[in-house]
Amino acid sequence: MSDEETGGSKVVRGLDFRWEGVPELRYKEEDGTFRGVLRQTLLGEGVGEESLAFLTRYFEIAPGGFSTLERHGHPHAVVVLSGRGHVVLGSETFSLAPHDCVYVAPETPHQFRADLGEPLGFLCIVDRDRDRPRPIE
Repeated sequence: MSDEETGGSKVVRGLDFRWEGVPELRYKEEDGTFRGVLRQTLLGEGVGEESLAFLTRYFEIAPGGFSTLERHGHPHAVVVLSGRGHVVLGSETFSLAPHDCVYVAPETPHQFRADLGEPLGFLCIVDRDRDRPRPIE
């Protein structure tokens, strides 16, 4: 079926938490505020996806790794797909397991941690247009 026949709709095939034709990207520039984070943008940056108001991204944090402790003005939604770990939301820390969902409200300090000896994999959905994160000391 051609793009013409599907109106640009598509299926992105996945296997073992990697998606066909989707590059594995650096989480951000190395600055010592994170460790062991892989990122793939699954939907929202591909050809014909400009009309999506959001991006669907997959993050995988290696055992012992963590994302940057940061805050920003935009919200995001997270769905844990694999592994176990923790999320810091403000002054509280919550355990995470597959199928847990996390809402990160605007300006909430947050960090994801794969601190239980296994990779932590999750989908993260954010607005296409958003502000830059600000690391927290």
